[in-house]
Amino acid sequence: MSANKSIFDAVKNLQEIEEKFEMVQILNEEGEIVSPDLDPQLSDEKLVELMRRMVFTRILDQRSISLNRQGRLGFYAPTAGQEASQIASHYALEKADWILPGYRDVPQIVWHGVPLSQAFLWSRGHFAGGQSPEGVNVLSPQIIIGAQYVQTAGVALGLQKRGKEAVAVTYTGDGGSSQGDFYEGINFASAFKSPAVFIIQNNQFAISTPRHLQTGAKTLAQKGIAAGIPSIQVDGMDPLAVYMATKEARDRAVRGEGPSLIETVCYRYGPHTMAGDDPTRYRTSETDEEWGKKDPIIRFRKYLEAKGLWDQSKEEAVIEDAKEQIKAAIKEADSVPKQKVTDLISIMHDENSMPANLKEQYEIYAEKESK
Repeated sequence: MSANKSIFDAVKNLQEIEEKFEMVQILNEEGEIVSPDLDPQLSDEKLVELMRRMVFTRILDQRSISLNRQGRLGFYAPTAGQEASQIASHYALEKADWILPGYRDVPQIVWHGVPLSQAFLWSRGHFAGGQSPEGVNVLSPQIIIGAQYVQTAGVALGLQKRGKEAVAVTYTGDGGSSQGDFYEGINFASAFKSPAVFIIQNNQFAISTPRHLQTGAKTLAQKGIAAGIPSIQVDGMDPLAVYMATKEARDRAVRGEGPSLIETVCYRYGPHTMAGDDPTRYRTSETDEEWGKKDPIIRFRKYLEAKGLWDQSKEEAVIEDAKEQIKAAIKEADSVPKQKVTDLISIMHDENSMPANLKEQYEIYAEKESK
């Protein structure tokens, strides 16, 4: 044997694994079923409801951007283009499931039961925005990139130990899959075979860094294999593929078969956030146009229209309903008393546990606020 000859071909092993990750698609860009054996066979009623939620979410995104520019919202991360990834994955969940969102995943927690007005308060940084209603199983959107993955492993383990038929679901972006917390979270959940569903929304850019520059992995889905997790890459602009993958992952988890990882290949049409990001500095108009042809709402609209389930009047009705609900929700958020510094201190400490330095500051601000 030659001194330079390897006992085994490590490069070949890697290539064989990478080649197995072909992107799963059920509905193509023309709204045609191309993988009938994978079709989740949703009822007409459920198909229409999924479309309604996706259209509503697109309007919520448009109005949220407008409200942000008016100074009526604080932090906001646009969601247009990711409706299939976000809403179809949520549509496969049950009320008992827990959602641990990233900062772009406000739509999922709204559809899980968080009032719109509360979502707006969270955007403003108001403490009331983080107080989920009783029976709504969500955590506040995580600002620290990837931290929700570690938290999800813990929540999933808790559900497992309590014998709950529920899962913990979390989301991060392609950049988040390069964080240490990501690897720790999936490894922990895998080791304990906890009921978690880890979703990577590969929208092509970690802020301004293209996906190919922030990881050497050919797919993000393959990262789950090292942790011993069943993993899949799906067309994230295809609501049926996203729904199918999430539903199967949830079913495996509640059967006690452990966590799954799903990479949804998608695109965000807007900036990373409304805090000064300019996507024209790192994305070309050609790229935007290419992904514009894959728009999940246009694709799903074509599919439903061909089935006679959707038309322009139905869509306009959803748009008007969304605008009215958003208008009422922002009005409700405006009616909540403005947050005070003393509120921030008092909700963390009662009078007996308050450290001396905070007690001094509390008294200073209480005097200022009384004037």
